[in-house]
Amino acid sequence: MSTWKVFGLRVRVVRLKLGDESIELVEYLTPKGRPVPVDSRSNDLWFQHVAIIVSDMDKAYQWLRQNKVEHVSSAPQRLPDWNKNAGGIRAFYFKDPDEHPLEILQFPPGKGAEKWHRASDRLFLGIDHTAIAVTDSEASLHFYRDLLGMQVVGESDNYGTEQEHLNNVFGAHLRITALRSATGPGIEMLEYLAPRDGRPFPADEHANDLVHRHTILITANADQAARFLLGKRANFVSSGVVIDSHSQLGFHKAFLVRDPDGHALQLSEP
Repeated sequence: MSTWKVFGLRVRVVRLKLGDESIELVEYLTPKGRPVPVDSRSNDLWFQHVAIIVSDMDKAYQWLRQNKVEHVSSAPQRLPDWNKNAGGIRAFYFKDPDEHPLEILQFPPGKGAEKWHRASDRLFLGIDHTAIAVTDSEASLHFYRDLLGMQVVGESDNYGTEQEHLNNVFGAHLRITALRSATGPGIEMLEYLAPRDGRPFPADEHANDLVHRHTILITANADQAARFLLGKRANFVSSGVVIDSHSQLGFHKAFLVRDPDGHALQLSEP
């Protein structure tokens, strides 16, 4: 598949829906890629998680514990009230069977989208955003805001013992910038102001390596988007725009490109 620039591949793709949002699981039957580094930390630049909103943090955490998930956070954390933009949010990091980090999150009244506060008998409600570690917020803003057209919808400065226990990074101090498009989950940029020892994306990372994740953005015109990003010297993974005439992979046209830190994005034309 030249979209992902892995040759001779055979994949199984499963799309899972939760509420209004969905994720795709891609299993490379051949060729197999490398596992996630066992010593990965939340400030390494390949870090990316999916934030799942829950209606009751205590019940959700107990459910995860019953199913013996691997902790990243020591336990659910409530961010302190002095933090105006994040105070009252409860969150917990854990890992899936392939060591990909995930987050469950509960918004207090007055924070988060209105739909997360509607009465529901469901425990897991949907996906609010994906969060990525970045080196330089301004460089990433140029890419996501100025080139891709996303809008900044929130910022916060997070530090303290709660943040350390959430991320499992001693001395964690983060600049967080939340971006959104008109619809769909957002992208949250996590710049570690401290510690600054997060490792860069592996230079030889391929789409079949388990460290690989990509975020799918919808575009009305993949050819035009590709020409624009090529003109801006974006780092392409795909050799060009790929056409899937049968739409077996959920798109008509698509290409894969990287942000300034190496996170992959698939721009898809339905």
